[in-house]
Amino acid sequence: MVVVTTVLSTVAVLAVGSYLSSVIADGLYEQRRERVLEETAEVRSDLMVQMANLADSTTTQQQDQATAFVNPSGSQGEASHREIALVPVDEGASVLQVASDESLLDQVGSGFRETVAAEPESLVWRSIAWDAGSGQEIPALLVGTRVEVPGTGTYDLFVLYPMEEEQETLSFVQRVMLGGGGVLLALVVGIAVVVARLVTTPLKRAAEAAERMAGGDLSSRVVVSGGDELARVGVSFNEMADTLEQKVEDLTELSRLQHRFVSDVSHELRTPLTTIRMAASVLNTAREDLPGELGRTAELLTAQVERFDALLADLLEISRFDAGAAVLEPQREDLGALVERAVRDAAPLAEARGCELEVHPAAGDLHAVVDARRVDRVLRNLLTNAIEHGAGGPVVVRCAGDEQAVAVVVQDFGHGISPQDARRVFDRFWRADPSRARTLGGTGLGLSISAEDTRLHEGWLQAWGQEGRGAVFRLTLPRRPGTPLTRSPLRLERSFVRGAEEPPPITGELPVAPDQLPGWDTEESPADLDREEDR
Repeated sequence: MVVVTTVLSTVAVLAVGSYLSSVIADGLYEQRRERVLEETAEVRSDLMVQMANLADSTTTQQQDQATAFVNPSGSQGEASHREIALVPVDEGASVLQVASDESLLDQVGSGFRETVAAEPESLVWRSIAWDAGSGQEIPALLVGTRVEVPGTGTYDLFVLYPMEEEQETLSFVQRVMLGGGGVLLALVVGIAVVVARLVTTPLKRAAEAAERMAGGDLSSRVVVSGGDELARVGVSFNEMADTLEQKVEDLTELSRLQHRFVSDVSHELRTPLTTIRMAASVLNTAREDLPGELGRTAELLTAQVERFDALLADLLEISRFDAGAAVLEPQREDLGALVERAVRDAAPLAEARGCELEVHPAAGDLHAVVDARRVDRVLRNLLTNAIEHGAGGPVVVRCAGDEQAVAVVVQDFGHGISPQDARRVFDRFWRADPSRARTLGGTGLGLSISAEDTRLHEGWLQAWGQEGRGAVFRLTLPRRPGTPLTRSPLRLERSFVRGAEEPPPITGELPVAPDQLPGWDTEESPADLDREEDR
């Protein structure tokens, strides 16, 4: 506001000053020109009278009279000093050329003489820059007219009027306006500063209160004083803050109740579920002896009870994550050994589904400080997910490590997922194709729990794929807890052509914002980061 006001005020002062200076200069010039023309007419009349009285005199007397008239006239005048030159036009003129200042004749060009000759009855004038001998040019008015003296001849009379006094007056006026404009500009700037502070101080208070609210202090409020528009903004802000605080409290309480409800229900269902599981186990054991469809019913009952038990376990785990009660129990572990164990556990399931598990172990060291139980759960979830959605195709598992991190990639060649679906694959109970049946009885919480386990390790769990070709999941963990990840040892985007050459390892660092970890929680995917590194 101050800068804009200063700039606009400066432009306004300069514009007004220039206009006033131009008007004053024109006024001084016009006023001086009118006096000059009147004075020149008087000079011409005096010259004609004096020369006419000497019509019968000798040439010498006429020359002396013309010289006497020109020289004294050079120091006379109504307003200021003037210079006069008398130039004969006829060759038979009795008076020779005479001037009070010879430099005056240098200012009279042939064009001006022709103009004077074309208008013998008029006073012809023009503005010139005249050097009076001081080396500094000053503005002046040059007036010319033709004088006919009977018995003496025809002459051109040139009178030069310096405008030094008018120039000094104009300079003085300009200095006064410049000083006044500076004072006015300083006053305007001072007023702008005061007004800007009156406006910005309440806005700064509101901005500081908003920043405190953004930092988590929902009790932050704006101090309101007065009753103007800015005060109304403060009142509205405080009302909004009150409403927001109340809503957050309500949502927090609702979330707490929901978490408690899920936890309580899960715990309460444990006892009857245990009884049902035991009864279902007895029925399933004796299903061969049951008549008709009862055997099949006992088998289905056992499968659904096991699924229900897994769902309760997952709900309890999710409730612990939501309540912030989940903690790591890190130990130095070999990620390669954890991968081998997870593959062995998934092997019966893969064999039942006709799926080949292809493992590519890393040649280097894969030791890292991790919670083995949680990492094993993540690996089993990834392998089970790949087998379920792999459509009987192979599942490829690759491991790698570098100085900062270790990584595992699980790739299938089944139904695949789109980049849009990959952003939501870690959401709770989300399915890429709701119409597709769950052949393995999944709870829809496995990948969500895996993402939470990865967050506890401050690692990445990311997905990428192509519809109809396959999907890739990448788990990246820091070798030591608290080490920020900037890159992964394995690329996420991969070819779905069997036998394709392995992409080269990633080198250099990839800056990653904290809100990008883990998964696809932001608009820029980790695959985009890999492509940026390629470029």
